Amino acid sequence: MTAVYSDLKDQVVLVTGGGSGIGAAVVRAFAGQRAKVAFIDVMPEPARALAAELTDAGVTVHFEPCDLTDIDALRLAVANCAARLGPITILVNNAASDERHATEEVTEALWDGRMAVNLKQQFFCAQAVLPGMKSAGRGAIINLGSTSWIIGQGGMVAYTTAKSAVLGLTRSLARDYGVYGIRVNAVAPGWIMTPRQLEKWVTPETEKEINLRQCLKRKLQPEEVANVIVFLASDAASACTNQQYIVDGGWV
Repeated sequence: MTAVYSDLKDQVVLVTGGGSGIGAAVVRAFAGQRAKVAFIDVMPEPARALAAELTDAGVTVHFEPCDLTDIDALRLAVANCAARLGPITILVNNAASDERHATEEVTEALWDGRMAVNLKQQFFCAQAVLPGMKSAGRGAIINLGSTSWIIGQGGMVAYTTAKSAVLGLTRSLARDYGVYGIRVNAVAPGWIMTPRQLEKWVTPETEKEINLRQCLKRKLQPEEVANVIVFLASDAASACTNQQYIVDGGWV
């Protein structure tokens, strides 16, 4: 049974990378709370399909196509979402890319690109919504990290470096903006069974490792991460800020 948080009704939520995977589950979860949901994604087809589905279900939703690594385009996309739905009081920084890469083959361009998609855009999305949250005297920002750097996962050094920095970003923003009633937390998912993970990375060998390492001997679903994010955005988490919450079935 999904909890209902009455304070989320009609709040304006912005989700980055909301067209698929965990992001789509987050969009659906906030839609279920009757929030007004805007989401940004670089892949237009699944995002438009999701927006159409939710609109048909009576949800106030807006999809804004954008490559978040283009900071000028990011700022414009955030402004368009606010103009369409109203001042943004909840931001979920979900967009990321976990492409594997060998350390010896990392170029300067690859490194900068991984930082841009996994860290830099989180800061500039937060920067874009903070003035409106300050004016409202409230706000919640949830940044998506990862357990990959905590468990020492190899094979994607630029990704794990960026995701470790999400915690530093979270704690800095929480400290600076708590005085305005703005809460900032991070959520670090473990191995979540999104279609992308199932298609690209989950093999019989990795399934054995998941079963060995997790306390919960089952596959974790995107909705389970979304439920934690919705809780952190709600007034039920009114004293929660400056923290990282791990959703990994007990691997760490």
